[in-house]
Amino acid sequence: MYDVVALGELLVDFIGHGISEDGNMLFEQNPGGAPANVLALCSEFGLRTAFIGKVGADMHGEFLRDVLRSKRIDISGLIMAEDVFTTLAFVKLTNGERSFSFARKPGADTMLTAEELSLSIVQNTKIFHFGSLSLTNEPARSALLTAIKAAKAAGAIISYDPNYRKPLWSSKGEAIAQMRSVIGFVDIIKISDEEADLMTDEPDPQKAAQALLNQGPQCAVVTMGADGALVANAEGTAAKKPPVCKVVDTTGAGDVFWGSFLYRLIKSNKPPAKNTLAELANHIDFANTAAARSVEKRGAMPSMCFLMGRV
Repeated sequence: MYDVVALGELLVDFIGHGISEDGNMLFEQNPGGAPANVLALCSEFGLRTAFIGKVGADMHGEFLRDVLRSKRIDISGLIMAEDVFTTLAFVKLTNGERSFSFARKPGADTMLTAEELSLSIVQNTKIFHFGSLSLTNEPARSALLTAIKAAKAAGAIISYDPNYRKPLWSSKGEAIAQMRSVIGFVDIIKISDEEADLMTDEPDPQKAAQALLNQGPQCAVVTMGADGALVANAEGTAAKKPPVCKVVDTTGAGDVFWGSFLYRLIKSNKPPAKNTLAELANHIDFANTAAARSVEKRGAMPSMCFLMGRV
């Protein structure tokens, strides 16, 4: 039995890292992809994890495969495809904040099919986690929906972290429709305050969390950057502030937060609905600390080793 299985994008983040002697921007190769980042954090904490997705049979795909292996993430559900190229993201940092440019037309992650799913993995996990980027294109969208339904039928907790990237959607309206379409399947959900109105029409974090609960999830979390995060369940809402940190790179901070939250949820040995509001608040307090420490180093997965012993 796995603790956490995730399906979605596995890609290379080329993060801006200085200027060459000729005055050109240099990029540093880093493993990325939100679902994979979440698994890497969970694995660092000792949980049993597995990834399902697709990369190209190219130098970038091989790099990502080897990184997952080094993180002790089961890759038996990872497809190495000959006919598509590994998805790439180019990340420019300005005062630690990011802007993105994607090479994904199509990227391998969007081409995963339902027939390629390792359903034996999906049906053998405590938590099944996914993000919204697998909803942008077919056939990955149908593959994801098949996996969600299989995991839920097998009794898994369904975890969702929608992640809005404007360049990857045909329109904002399409993004809203697809990102909201799966909420009814979900047990726990995390959004950022910037995504609140996209997901609920409520820009206020507390109202957004309640609007999410009204659609079925047992627990809703809203991250608020330097202001920390809030969590809501049937009891009410609680908020926690993060520790002070020196921001170097926010890439993957939300994934570190959510992976840390899932770790604490697994360790509670209780379903989300059985965790009290006070217990959930303790979970986000722990996750806030992990996320704050992660932004002190460049890259998503590389910052996770930096965390150990600091949270």
